[in-house]
Amino acid sequence: MSKVITVSIVDDQQDIRENIAGYVGGTKGFSCLSSYASAEEALPKLAKDKPDVILMDINLGGMSGIECVRQLKPKIPTTQIVMLTVFEDTEKIFSALAAGASGYLLKRMPPSKLLDAIREVNEGGSPMSAPIARKVVESLQATRPPKPDDTAELSPREREVLEGLAEGCAYKQIADKLGVSIHTVRNYIRRIYEKLHVRSSSQAVARYYRH
Repeated sequence: MSKVITVSIVDDQQDIRENIAGYVGGTKGFSCLSSYASAEEALPKLAKDKPDVILMDINLGGMSGIECVRQLKPKIPTTQIVMLTVFEDTEKIFSALAAGASGYLLKRMPPSKLLDAIREVNEGGSPMSAPIARKVVESLQATRPPKPDDTAELSPREREVLEGLAEGCAYKQIADKLGVSIHTVRNYIRRIYEKLHVRSSSQAVARYYRH
């Protein structure tokens, strides 16, 4: 049997915490381990909870979610933290990723997509909502001219997979688009990581558009 993915939630809105906890905890293969209304409450307890995945809001009233991630990540480095927020501005996106977040999702995404994202980050991916992935790409393109030599070793199919990641597609979406299995997509991604010398999809996308 596959391991149950344990999830903790940090959000200052009670209805959002309860809704997420409900469909995460009510889905086979997932367990809602804990939920907290503030970073101040969450910091000491999450270090003990050690969930597989944390869903972190940014605007928490007191300490921000980004600062919480910055302080929390060194304490539980193996826990994957995903920002779940309404903010789409580039500064917050890069600040969150620099602080240690492995993904960045918008709250308006459907519950089924959120569960897919939790699975993806737990498997070593870096899920991003499509508008967020596009902002990351546009920001990198705007600051430096592309250097195609960085990805000269990628095959045409590997480039297609990487483009899917840049568009914020889940592994299944990429598999369906290319007419291959999810297992095949994971193999492509593993080879992409090796060739680009990166460890996450966000790093791969950044390397692809790096100048």
